[in-house]
Amino acid sequence: MSQGPVAALGTAAARGAARGRPGRGDTERGDTAVAGPRGAVRADLEQVFRTGYPAVVAVAARVLGSRDEAEDVAQEVFLSFARSAVPAAEAPGWLAVAAAHTALNHLRSGRRRAAREEAAADGHRPVPDVADDVLVREERSRVRAALARLPRRQAVALVLRHSGLSYADVAAALDLSPGSVGTTVRRAESALREELTRRAPVR
Repeated sequence: MSQGPVAALGTAAARGAARGRPGRGDTERGDTAVAGPRGAVRADLEQVFRTGYPAVVAVAARVLGSRDEAEDVAQEVFLSFARSAVPAAEAPGWLAVAAAHTALNHLRSGRRRAAREEAAADGHRPVPDVADDVLVREERSRVRAALARLPRRQAVALVLRHSGLSYADVAAALDLSPGSVGTTVRRAESALREELTRRAPVR
């Protein structure tokens, strides 16, 4: 009988811990992956996975625009969490930041599957005008490319805020003062607009 997604994740985490290798999805907040006893899996992994998975996928999908890619990011994030010493009580904020960081890493490194994303989009909705559809895709691609060029903290704050996190949640996740979140997000939005304007295509 094949393993379920949580069991498979736990097995992969245990193998990674036994090898002592850090996860690809580790965040840039200075969290250090900690390997437990050989073959050990965090006792709280399944509960954190079940409660946190939808939010992690939502944040990653906000960046990548693809459910399939977002699920790949979620697997990386939870493998990293499984090897970390992050307390379960702090998991929601840590996972949100890790999801944003890992998704941005995918954007910046070019690990994209645009063809699959476009094929999936075509398969779920009618395309009344091919020209309009191409323009929409081009615009979304430009926005994601501009997002990937922003300073990392600004990009993550923008993603988290537009993923539905409150100012207080963003502040807690990024170790910011609540009063500075609005300023950080506004600066990120301004920087994003500048990037889009600077690199606007000539028609």
